Amino acid sequence: MYTEKDIKYFAERGIKTEEIDRQLEFYKKGFPYLQLVRPATANDGIRCLTDEEITKYSQKYSNEAEQMSIVKFVPASGAASRMFKDLFVFVSEYNGSAESKQKFFDINSAARKFVDNIDRFAFYDNLQKIVYGKYGMSVKEMLQDHKPKELVASVISKDGLNYGNLPKGLIEFHRYKNTSRTPVEEHIAEGIQYAKSGKDVKIHFTVSPEHLGFFTAFVDKARVFFEEKYDCKLDIGFSTQKAFTDTISVDDNNEIFRNDDGTPLFRPAGHGSLIENLNDIDARLVFIKTIDNVVPDSRKEATIRYKTALAGYLLKTKENIADYIKLLENNPTTKQLDEAYVFISKKLCTEFPESFLSLSDPEKAKLLVAKLRRPLRVCGMVKNEGEPGGGPFWAKNSDGTTSLQIVESSQIDKDNPESQAIVAKATHFNPVDLVCDLTDVDGKKFDLRKYTDPLTGFISHKSKNGKNLKSIERPGLWNGAMSDWNTIFVEVPIETFSPVKTVLDLLREQHQN
Repeated sequence: MYTEKDIKYFAERGIKTEEIDRQLEFYKKGFPYLQLVRPATANDGIRCLTDEEITKYSQKYSNEAEQMSIVKFVPASGAASRMFKDLFVFVSEYNGSAESKQKFFDINSAARKFVDNIDRFAFYDNLQKIVYGKYGMSVKEMLQDHKPKELVASVISKDGLNYGNLPKGLIEFHRYKNTSRTPVEEHIAEGIQYAKSGKDVKIHFTVSPEHLGFFTAFVDKARVFFEEKYDCKLDIGFSTQKAFTDTISVDDNNEIFRNDDGTPLFRPAGHGSLIENLNDIDARLVFIKTIDNVVPDSRKEATIRYKTALAGYLLKTKENIADYIKLLENNPTTKQLDEAYVFISKKLCTEFPESFLSLSDPEKAKLLVAKLRRPLRVCGMVKNEGEPGGGPFWAKNSDGTTSLQIVESSQIDKDNPESQAIVAKATHFNPVDLVCDLTDVDGKKFDLRKYTDPLTGFISHKSKNGKNLKSIERPGLWNGAMSDWNTIFVEVPIETFSPVKTVLDLLREQHQN
């Protein structure tokens, strides 16, 4: 099946032919769906902390943070082109004709809403400079002169703000008194408030290779301001998705899709591949949050309060885990086995099959210790105020246990009535708000690659040069890549979740400073 050139090409990318075989088999057979048991809801998989508990756990984290290594980890590879999709369509279709004008002036037109609110965006002042230099008139004059296409193009085009080609992390999101901030700057400002050990603040961004230069140049300029303002020492790092995590593409006949030069086409396989980047992080505690989920300083209080509470809850749970491991590894009594069993079932939300009860005490102890000696994560969950979808569920694992999983819609069988009935009862969704402990109770770093589900993924349909192709994508870092972690869900308020998927989301109250 493979030519000598193929095998050499695979080796250059660090991919074994056995892995290619495995991926090609998935194209033929597909990926298995997760077996959902029930949705995780308040007090059944999702903990609801009292104000007193939030204060207690926040204080615990604050008391101990200085003695541990901490990193804020931000997946930031998203391109801003998706934010401006509707504006790209408008620029390509608007030609000044009566029909295109009618589309633009439609009250539901995204371009119309964008233009009508142009002065409310944080990038307005810089846009003013661009259009004045290019057209010799202000933004207001351009609108009066009926040039909406030119104005919108000045935001997304290369000879304007170039926002259509920049990473989302470098778009101006929030306006301040004398300046504005991008998501990168907001993550730095936010991270300083909770991902701090002494005066040291470590933040790591995963970025696309083509955007790395933009990020490093921008951060080099921004670093000085934040270090002076907050009296801290910033250690900001970057990494890109590793080439060997890319997956091979195929055509409609499941044959390898080839580039014009005959080489096999590989594509990045999604956020799930970032487990490799996370595995390289040298820290005990890692906060994970996506690049577009940030708010201005005036609205950060709830986020900081709950981030520190989640971290404190994790630290307390880790202490409990250490205590139970010590008991179980030293000839535990039946009573101690029962206590550990209840802790793992109730606190770590891992339910065992009935066959567990028939095991001998040494066998039980060995299995319980194996479940305790896993990476630990505490994940914030927000009440779902819209339609139920992917989020927190109880699901069956290959070893017969049932545990908490963050599930994407692609992992759920849409043709299975039972699964869909479970989805319909979901009450919360995942805002990507995680605190992770990457070390064992002995202080040794876990190899995170051992705690993934290799059977998790989905097949997406795309095209290149007019030809159909299929590619494998791995569900997010917090889905299949963390499926075998000890997982705790905690309810967090909606104020901690303010994503920006389109540019119009910046008009929401949470992003208006």
